[in-house]
Amino acid sequence: MTDFEFTPWPKTARLFRDVVITEKIDGTNAAVHIDDAGRVAAQSRNRIITPESDNFGFATWVHEHAADLACILGPGLHFGEWWGRGIQRGYGLESKRFSLFNTDRWFKTGPDGLDSMSTRAGLSGIADQISAVPVLYHGPFSEGAILWALQNLESDGSFAAPGFMNPEGICVFHTQTRSVFKVTLDHNDAGKWEAA
Repeated sequence: MTDFEFTPWPKTARLFRDVVITEKIDGTNAAVHIDDAGRVAAQSRNRIITPESDNFGFATWVHEHAADLACILGPGLHFGEWWGRGIQRGYGLESKRFSLFNTDRWFKTGPDGLDSMSTRAGLSGIADQISAVPVLYHGPFSEGAILWALQNLESDGSFAAPGFMNPEGICVFHTQTRSVFKVTLDHNDAGKWEAA
């Protein structure tokens, strides 16, 4: 008899599957919670936030637009970037915006083929304040596609804020592993905890 517990080797994912490359926007991580009853809450990277205990005004914005957000997004936890005036790079904007990370969900239509978060946002009072991060490439994993996306950002500037010539970089979502990787244009890809 043995006291050891069997631990199987995890399934090995395939690298050459689809990836979605999006612009990495330099703002602050945020999320909108919407429950099945339509109640809406906000969070930062580290905590639930309220208008009284806010993060760059995100909780206040969520509170003020709760009905629109519940209609646009529907139940779930919706992660994105809160960015614009007064946050990190600012992007030359006079206001702030929320850009969702899940681009597939943003554009996915309902059973009728017509309804999507994007469509509902366009019909709302906050159409200019909510979107998804810009998709730069969607297709098989390719180092060439990653380099192409970075070169386009470097030469053409931000796709999220056209005319802004100092974008941060890209995020690469690997669809099979459901993992996100980032590459920055400042070539500062060491983690904050790693030695320089």
